[in-house]
Amino acid sequence: MNRDRRSRGFWPLALVFGLFVLFLYGPVITIFVLSFQGPEGGLTLPMRGLSLHWYNELWKGLGVVDIGAALRRSLALGAVVMVLTVLLALSAGLAFRKRLAGADALFYVTVASLIMPSIIVSLGIGLQFRLLDGGIKWLLEAVGATATLESYTTSLGLYTSGLGAHLTWTLPFGLLIMFAVFNRFNPAYEEAARDQGATPWQTFRHVVLPLIGPSVVGIGMFGFTLSWDEIARSSQAIGDLNTLPLELQGLTTTVTTPSIYALGTVTTGISLLVVGLALLGAAALRRRGGRRTGA
Repeated sequence: MNRDRRSRGFWPLALVFGLFVLFLYGPVITIFVLSFQGPEGGLTLPMRGLSLHWYNELWKGLGVVDIGAALRRSLALGAVVMVLTVLLALSAGLAFRKRLAGADALFYVTVASLIMPSIIVSLGIGLQFRLLDGGIKWLLEAVGATATLESYTTSLGLYTSGLGAHLTWTLPFGLLIMFAVFNRFNPAYEEAARDQGATPWQTFRHVVLPLIGPSVVGIGMFGFTLSWDEIARSSQAIGDLNTLPLELQGLTTTVTTPSIYALGTVTTGISLLVVGLALLGAAALRRRGGRRTGA
């Protein structure tokens, strides 16, 4: 029996791949390990003890920063971004299946956000909303709404400028995924449903949506995780209340204990949890879609 032999280039390529994986995940693994140090632990190896001490310190709070409030804000914003990304990407995918006037220009304008430097996008959105603030204040002064003018601060906020900034990052990814899905979607399933007397809504609900369900779940995963980790586009457009990544960035200059590693481990764990749930949901929908089509 002949044994397959590795080619000469296998081991050098395997070494390069191993170094790449170590470079990619090594820092994450190091932070995870250092977060479980004992009370005498520092920010570098070697470890000093093994405990959950720094997670307890994280639970108590890090100085004046309310980690719990920042966590809730990021979760809520990520959920809203996820829902809007799915709805807008799905609607655009359905619309682009037909000929639209100016469809190419609309597509390139939308995707252009991906090639723009994130900090420039953030600055632009922040500037737009500051100009909007000026217009609102002028209007309030013109109509004599003095009380409202005195209490008015800014239109910059989590669900205004912050939401818009995050959508400029998540929506292009959702659109690209949805366009790819519909580009290889077999319309014969829809035709068969219409031949059976199904209405357009019934065709979409019972035929199209189950088949593209895994991709829709993937878009939702991208929407949440990209929003959850976003810093650059949030920095100038989020308003007075910071998200968790912005708080984490600020803490790197003030917190000098492994509690910062504990926070990083928690945020990474939430991202991995969302990815895992999305993969499970996509697999379940794929099996369901396969049963519907007899695959």
